[in-house]
Amino acid sequence: MQMFVLVLNKVECLESILEGMLEKGISGATILDSTGMMRVLDGDDNVDLPMMGLLRHFYNPERKRSKTMFAIIRDEQLKELTDIVNRATGGLDKPDTGICFCLPTSYVEGLDKTK
Repeated sequence: MQMFVLVLNKVECLESILEGMLEKGISGATILDSTGMMRVLDGDDNVDLPMMGLLRHFYNPERKRSKTMFAIIRDEQLKELTDIVNRATGGLDKPDTGICFCLPTSYVEGLDKTK
């Protein structure tokens, strides 16, 4: 088993990726809002106080966010999943699209074994 991680900058592709996953029987992904290091450092004031984040969104709406998705997958699902991601995004080799990677997973508890 693998933990597949996708940091998606091209967030408009997320729904297409998730739909493609369901079509291939890949489920159980978790999606988090995320911000890359350089986006934080490029901020005007480099301060990230809780209320300032909300205010910054209104004053600086072009500040981009990412989505980070992770899912535990079977080894044989990796090719299908990377194909889905690349088809939806136009290719992770394009600038500011995203990055994906896998980590070997030696222990998993709580997954439906029938999937």
